[in-house]
Amino acid sequence: MTAAWDVLDWRRRVATLYSSIRAVAEPADGHAMWVAGRDELLRTHPASPVPIAQRAAYPGADVASYDSAFRFVVEVEVDVEPETREVPTGTDGVVLFRRVGRIALPELGDLDLWWLGSYGGGLFLPIRDSSPDTYGGGRYLLDTIKGADLGGEADALVVDLNFAYQPSCAYDEEWACPLAGPTNTLDAPVPVGERHQQI
Repeated sequence: MTAAWDVLDWRRRVATLYSSIRAVAEPADGHAMWVAGRDELLRTHPASPVPIAQRAAYPGADVASYDSAFRFVVEVEVDVEPETREVPTGTDGVVLFRRVGRIALPELGDLDLWWLGSYGGGLFLPIRDSSPDTYGGGRYLLDTIKGADLGGEADALVVDLNFAYQPSCAYDEEWACPLAGPTNTLDAPVPVGERHQQI
């Protein structure tokens, strides 16, 4: 099991990376920073989900070129039917998620926004789409409890699909990840963000 201090350092570095991204004026420049920063973490960090034996040869994540058409600043519909999900995981026990809103992405569909009910809490926005090139279990857009936060408020939340990344379990089955459910699944393909690759 990865040492707690390694996980703490990973989260700090992710939070710092996203803070730098939010400070950049051009989203495409922030995206380039994100790709480089994530690759550095995936290749070298002790808490990387890439198996240790494969890190030295890991080529980096397969990420599509930035496309501004997939960046949205949307209002969160907060008047939604309450729902709580209990997600059992192999390592973290039962993780509670509470639906706190819904967002509409023009020409793509709607997604539920969740509040992760662990200590301190955080926003969680997973997404699954119909593209054959993305991880079948879905990807994450926002996971603020772990620092993945593109900014905004409830009336103008930044949802940039170019930053969609696959969860740790896509790299190694030893990791347990909550995945996107039916209300976080789009019928349309999302050809941007991280694509799935066998390592």
